[in-house]
Amino acid sequence: MAKTTTETVAAGRLGHTIKRAEQALIGRKTEALREFGLTVPQYAVLMLLSVSEGMSAAQLARECMVTPQTMATVLANLEKADLVVREPSELHQKVVVNRATRAGRAVVKKADKAALRVEGALGAEFTPEERARFEEYLERAVAVLGSLE
Repeated sequence: MAKTTTETVAAGRLGHTIKRAEQALIGRKTEALREFGLTVPQYAVLMLLSVSEGMSAAQLARECMVTPQTMATVLANLEKADLVVREPSELHQKVVVNRATRAGRAVVKKADKAALRVEGALGAEFTPEERARFEEYLERAVAVLGSLE
């Protein structure tokens, strides 16, 4: 069978392989989180808020690696579902602090078990030594790409 144009163009391109792996992981997490009514970005926000005293939308956007516009939508949907509350900051009048509600903490606790099953299945494909090397290679990739001008 002949290779498709995409396979031909992408052959040997590390970035393409990394992107495919990321999409496969996000796809599986999306499926796992669906039963809890959460998207992957919503899950990420609730995870961060469940272990913090509250965070601004800007902080959450940076931590979740999404745009401020995307974070605004994620937070609006979480607030509408009563999974987060948004309150003015006591420290700065223009900052809104986001906090997980009791319901938000409860749902993310259950959802995290499903997400961890996905990550566990991925991790189980590697020996401990392979996994350590794999993580080292990915961290090195992050460092190299972060240092490029």
